[in-house]
Amino acid sequence: MDSFIVSARKYRPATFETIVGQLHITGTLKNAIKNNQLAQAFLFCGPRGVGKTTCARILAKTINCQNLTNEVEACGVCDSCMAFQNGNSFNVHELDAASNNSVEDIRSLIEQVRIPPQAGKYKVYIIDEVHMLSAQAFNAFLKTLEEPPSYAKFILATTEKHKILPTILSRCQIFDFNRIRVEDIANHLQYIAEKEEVGFDQDGLHLIAQKSDGGLRDALSMFDQLVSFSNKNLSYQAVIDNLNVLDYDYYFKITQAIQEEDSSKCLVLFDEILSNGFDGSHFISGLASHFRNLLVAKDIQTIKLLEVSKSIKERYLSQAEKTSQGLLLSGLNIANQCEIQYKTSRNQRLQVEIALLKMCHIAAAIQLTKMPLPTVEQSQEIKKKTNNTKHSVSSETPVIQEISKEHEPVSTEETKASMPAMDGSIAIDSNLAEPAEKITKPKLVIPKFGDIAINAHIPNLDSVFEEKKVDAEKDPEYIQGDAEEPFQESDFLIYWKSFAEQAKIENKINLYTLMTANEPTLRENYQVAIIIENQLQQQLLIESKIDLLNYLRQKLKNFKIDLIPVLQKTNVIRKPVTDTEKYQAMLSKNPLLDQFRKEFNLGFE
Repeated sequence: MDSFIVSARKYRPATFETIVGQLHITGTLKNAIKNNQLAQAFLFCGPRGVGKTTCARILAKTINCQNLTNEVEACGVCDSCMAFQNGNSFNVHELDAASNNSVEDIRSLIEQVRIPPQAGKYKVYIIDEVHMLSAQAFNAFLKTLEEPPSYAKFILATTEKHKILPTILSRCQIFDFNRIRVEDIANHLQYIAEKEEVGFDQDGLHLIAQKSDGGLRDALSMFDQLVSFSNKNLSYQAVIDNLNVLDYDYYFKITQAIQEEDSSKCLVLFDEILSNGFDGSHFISGLASHFRNLLVAKDIQTIKLLEVSKSIKERYLSQAEKTSQGLLLSGLNIANQCEIQYKTSRNQRLQVEIALLKMCHIAAAIQLTKMPLPTVEQSQEIKKKTNNTKHSVSSETPVIQEISKEHEPVSTEETKASMPAMDGSIAIDSNLAEPAEKITKPKLVIPKFGDIAINAHIPNLDSVFEEKKVDAEKDPEYIQGDAEEPFQESDFLIYWKSFAEQAKIENKINLYTLMTANEPTLRENYQVAIIIENQLQQQLLIESKIDLLNYLRQKLKNFKIDLIPVLQKTNVIRKPVTDTEKYQAMLSKNPLLDQFRKEFNLGFE
């Protein structure tokens, strides 16, 4: 029985023309030979398995060929070529620097350089893994490398150019070998499969090429292994079974389930993937690559970046048309965060499942951002569902009420002592002793999907606050109007919280605290009760009332809306938060502090 020769050796290129994926280098070398412009030393750099040593041998064989072809290729039949092919040429010397890296090895090589070739033009010295030479060996090699005899040529090969001394690099012509493209490796594998009479699928060959990471030798090693495994029937299924590669079909199904917001299907598919022995990190990384390929497939200019077979490319193009770019970008972001957190997570499976659930809600989140604000009719329907009831007060005049925890009425004198006199914007009614009831209402929930926060009902306040900046020098005035459209409390709360959020963005923390500390209550005749806790909040409400009412009245199309400050007396002492509140707390303990502040013209910050 004949001995088996691995494909990497059996189909090793013998001419420049047969070198795969390095046209920029083979073209340069052929021109140098043709024009008789050969350098004294060459340095071939690049990843493993891309053809560095093979190219060095072909160059050594070609420059000694006695009958070059018109395409500047070795003839393969002359004495020099035959001696090279049989491995007994005296003009080509190979040194493995990984195991011969001492000064003595280099000195021995230098001694050989002194002897001219007995036949042929050049003596060629190929030093593989040259970066493994010691510093002393490099120094011993320097003089010979810089001024070799005219018949000596040096070809150095390395995978780690950065480890070579700059003095060596400056004496060589440097050629950088690229990783071989997936398409080139797949075509070469197809050529070998046809030669060996091996059945194959194009999808399987492309999968081998992708797994090889640009190295042809790795691809050929996997090819030989898979030919044995599949008994010369290299199908796509045989490739994914043997190489532990997750089938493309899973990613297409997962993406479709995400589009349909079918979280159950996603979790079942992920469980099936884990049952097949795949790691969650491997899956989430592959899903991110799948999203990337879909993004690439959405633009005709980037389709060429898809390194897959023709049939798989068509599937990508089909699914890319049905998938929005926003969903893909958000999915990539979620997958990336999951991959980062995966190794440190104690429950790694749950980490991936949470990511899949977030992805399933991306489509709904995108739809929410496109939804218009609810109409009055829709708001009324929401109101009915939440079963919120309005509590009315018989008084038509805005009043300040004091509400204690025990609901005890407070005398008029006490109220007047604690509150300023009526100035037109705030009125005092001493006859009102009935406490106002606070209604519990649902909070506005802002859903969050991955790193995407969606606020469907918060309107844009830019126009309101831009107008405020333009008219900053003018006195604020109420906007007049006759509109009196009905609205529900849920509608009011949406715009109330919207204004509060804008105040927070503009660093008006005191106003934001006032508006969010206690939820306002809508009463009859469109009166809104605002709970205040102290005189500072009362003054702040007076200052902000015009801007707030102008905004609410326009948004709700109702110019009858008015605000009623309600003083709430509580036994609970709230911890001061803002600088102003902290100062007031200190002032209550030591009144002389205010005199000290004014004397030295000090501020709160």
